[in-house]
Amino acid sequence: MKYIENSSTNPYYNLAFEEYVFNNLHDEDFVLLWRNGPSIIVGKNQNTLEEINMEYVNEHNIKVVRRVTGGGAVYHDLGNLNFSFITNAQTSFIDFKTYNIPIVRALEKLGVECEFSGRNDIVIDGKKFSGIAQSITKGRVLNHGTLLFDTQLDTLSKALNVKRDKYESKGVKSVSSRVTNIKPYLRDNIDILQFKEILLKNIFEYFNQPVETYELSHEDRKNIQKMVDERYGTWEWNFGRSPEFNYKGYKRFEGGGVEVRLHVNSGIIENCKIYGDFFGKGDIKDLEDKLTGLKYDMSEIKKVLEEVPIGEYLGRITREEFMQCLFD
Repeated sequence: MKYIENSSTNPYYNLAFEEYVFNNLHDEDFVLLWRNGPSIIVGKNQNTLEEINMEYVNEHNIKVVRRVTGGGAVYHDLGNLNFSFITNAQTSFIDFKTYNIPIVRALEKLGVECEFSGRNDIVIDGKKFSGIAQSITKGRVLNHGTLLFDTQLDTLSKALNVKRDKYESKGVKSVSSRVTNIKPYLRDNIDILQFKEILLKNIFEYFNQPVETYELSHEDRKNIQKMVDERYGTWEWNFGRSPEFNYKGYKRFEGGGVEVRLHVNSGIIENCKIYGDFFGKGDIKDLEDKLTGLKYDMSEIKKVLEEVPIGEYLGRITREEFMQCLFD
């Protein structure tokens, strides 16, 4: 097994980095330890919009990225450490615990009493601090997970706090659970970078190996950046790949009530209906038609509506109020 250092904190780059190693470097087993800046990482089969608090995410510049493994959405920041084991697979399914025993053993050495819970979580006192996901392709297994070391848990809860009753889709929903950080349970006062080095040393000790590093080539890094440009950094991958879904939003304002119903497929609004007791002179179908065919994306819709005389259709309902009905 070899370790590949990755000091980037850009989630678009880091997920491309991980997938590139998984799909292209077949001659070795690898371990990766890496961190992302504030971001939400959604599972490959999830409806992104069902998993995030869009308004909060936009206000706090939290990046949203889809990964290649299943499971639920997770929040990352610089207080969270991610681990990835990339090895050969002999079967079509590997027990999650197989690759994560070294993590538990390392934490036990640091004075943290933790245990596996369910299929793919590790907990302290019944509270989750690590969620694990897995993918097996062409005889290779990617087993990766999070380690909440000193994450902003308040931000985590707000960024993932979405009103699920607004959305109806076939996407895989995340399961809410109580979470905690590792740091309060440590015997010694260390920071996350020290924790990373201790964890790395213990992983290799568990496999009875010295820490050995692997250097990516210039061509490797160029190919990773290409994956960012063509996939991980795109709206089409992170939002447009969401399953087909319906959205219903209702708000009451001084100028009347507005209900919006949308049918969204591959991130594109295919059908829009607007109802309410507002007083507008224009045919509401004209406004519905202006929204049909757009990406279900806050910035794109806001830009289009800036050119629309909203009062013509919705009376005293303002443009900002109407946006609340679309993304509440």
